[in-house]
Amino acid sequence: MRATWRGLPAKRYEVGWEPGLAVPAADGSPLITDHYFPRAEGDFPTLLVRSPYGRGLPWSPMYGLLFAEQGFHVVLQSCRGTGGSCGEHHPWRNEAADGQATVSWLRERPWFNGTLGTVGPSYLGYVQWALAVDPPPELKAMVVQAGLHDPCAFFHTDGVLHLENALAVGAGMTYQHQGMVPLLKASLRLHRRLRDITTTPPLRGAHVSALGEVPWLDDVMAHPDANDAYWDGISMAEVMDQLQVPTSLIGGWQDVLLDQTLEQYGRLRRAGCETALLVGPWTHTSAMQRGWPEVFAESLAWLRAHLYADPSGLRPTAVRVHIGGEDAWRDLDDWPSAPTATSWYPAPNGHLTQQAPTDSAPLTTFRYDPDDPTPSVGGPLLSRMAGTRNNDTLEARDDVLTFTGPPLTEPVDIMGPVSARLSISTDTGHSDVFTRLCDVDEQGRSVNVCDGLVRLRTTEHVPSQVTVPMSATAHRFPVGHRIRWQISGGAHPRYPRNPGTGESPLDATTYVPVRITLHTDSALMLPRSSGLT
Repeated sequence: MRATWRGLPAKRYEVGWEPGLAVPAADGSPLITDHYFPRAEGDFPTLLVRSPYGRGLPWSPMYGLLFAEQGFHVVLQSCRGTGGSCGEHHPWRNEAADGQATVSWLRERPWFNGTLGTVGPSYLGYVQWALAVDPPPELKAMVVQAGLHDPCAFFHTDGVLHLENALAVGAGMTYQHQGMVPLLKASLRLHRRLRDITTTPPLRGAHVSALGEVPWLDDVMAHPDANDAYWDGISMAEVMDQLQVPTSLIGGWQDVLLDQTLEQYGRLRRAGCETALLVGPWTHTSAMQRGWPEVFAESLAWLRAHLYADPSGLRPTAVRVHIGGEDAWRDLDDWPSAPTATSWYPAPNGHLTQQAPTDSAPLTTFRYDPDDPTPSVGGPLLSRMAGTRNNDTLEARDDVLTFTGPPLTEPVDIMGPVSARLSISTDTGHSDVFTRLCDVDEQGRSVNVCDGLVRLRTTEHVPSQVTVPMSATAHRFPVGHRIRWQISGGAHPRYPRNPGTGESPLDATTYVPVRITLHTDSALMLPRSSGLT
């Protein structure tokens, strides 16, 4: 690890290990738990790390060893029904109760000094929010690293399934706790069969050929409505509205959970909870890989400040973000949740201008064919193709529109949520629209910054108006670069193909092409920032 990640702190203590401890879950099932500890006399605070992904790589070295070296007891536990723990694993359903049961067990350990923190990424963040539903008095700090609080919002946006990410999570949660070899085999099967799985109708159940039967995945794919009773009690959003446990939040601009991280920050700030935010140039996985030195340093500083009363490692501001296009970090007093936006409008011949249109006339039309779906390129994915990518090949397709501004004579800085106001008509009444912000350099290379998708229903050829959230960013478009707005009818297999008929993409067997017309009163809304200098 030290050879891979430069800048890790020197270890303070040698580490001991108690593997395979059985901790009673809320229903009495044994939860298999490993205990890492500093080999030294004295009291040390405890970190609770609960995972459905096993307790081996990468959790053992990155959380067990590294944090124990710095003076923490680390309790690394497999969630119910995973990693050797007994019972049945129902994602999200038992984490609050089992977390409380584990704290009750901790209170009986002679080495537990009554000071507790939690840390971990992704699902390991969700279990922290679940524990915070009724935070035990010992809980003094949380570090949520690219973690989710709302599973429905991870799998769906306004009823649209995040198909490729859902399949990746299905593979991870089904196989990773069995070991790296089963996970690798399942991931390779999924990669080889991804096209067949996502294009052979019907989509429902098609993943079985790669993943086997995964009942919970079938359920989440079949419940796109956040108000469905299936999701009752699953979102932890309201937990933050009352929480007073100091919480550090870490995310990446290309992370699948960025929007949830920013929502967590906003809710905690409004609740008056002490919180900090770090957002780097990372995807969900790269934050835990090339970003780990920064993520670990941020996490360790927060935990030492609140479990050891040692704030020496904290930065003076609440927020630190990486600025894309400049490759620099900025410290901010707060994250701008609602900055002033500047409108950019599509114009004839593929131009992008700040001159507002005078009408809502049709501007241009393209044809989306679900038998040759517009492919997804980069963006917030869980695959190795995630992140910022060259969009040139994608933008050369006939089913992708681009509108490009002039070369900039001075930098344009944006910081905050990006959105698009679309005015769209179609010939079938049913379509998706994918919209993306890109940065075009002086050589013409187009790189994605952020994006979003919306499912539309239109009436005859009357345009429908809809605002599409495109996530958030902090980005500088340098002098000589151009701002580009990319629009298409989908991004497959990141999202399912829209059948064009109004039928659910899970069950559709008939697909029809759709002609999508963009009208002049559409606009790309960019949050201007005065804070980047």
